[in-house]
Amino acid sequence: MNITIHIPTQTLELFDDSGNSLRRYVVSTGANGVGEENGSFCTPRGRHVIRAKIGAGQPDNAVFVKRRPTGEVYTPELGEQHPGRDWILTRILWLSGCESGFNRSGSCDTMRRYVYIHGTPDITALGKPGSRGCVRMRNAELTELFDLVTVGTEVRIIA
Repeated sequence: MNITIHIPTQTLELFDDSGNSLRRYVVSTGANGVGEENGSFCTPRGRHVIRAKIGAGQPDNAVFVKRRPTGEVYTPELGEQHPGRDWILTRILWLSGCESGFNRSGSCDTMRRYVYIHGTPDITALGKPGSRGCVRMRNAELTELFDLVTVGTEVRIIA
């Protein structure tokens, strides 16, 4: 299996090993556009792999901080208590770049930038850029994707 994230259409597509499309989801990528530099809050391009799957067994809307569940479950009321918080919910697929000098190593390292595919509150608009560089998905769709992929699954992000 492999994943393609298409920035212009704000979609994530899962393919089987024969190249057949299995699933297609609407996502939200970086509000600052594409880019690989640390601190840019842009979505990195190029070839990546899923380095880690985090959150198996957590409920939908489980809140994560620094890749650890906090024990909270997101509600609109919790959102109102923490305005401006970058909500990372339900599951995390942590990406690692594969192209040395472009999205791997040094100041452009996707993994060291903590770029994930992760869940987001239901009120978050998808289909347009809006994240801090990560790829946001609906929680139920992320859970489905999480269960279909393995660590090492290739992820291609194209602009």
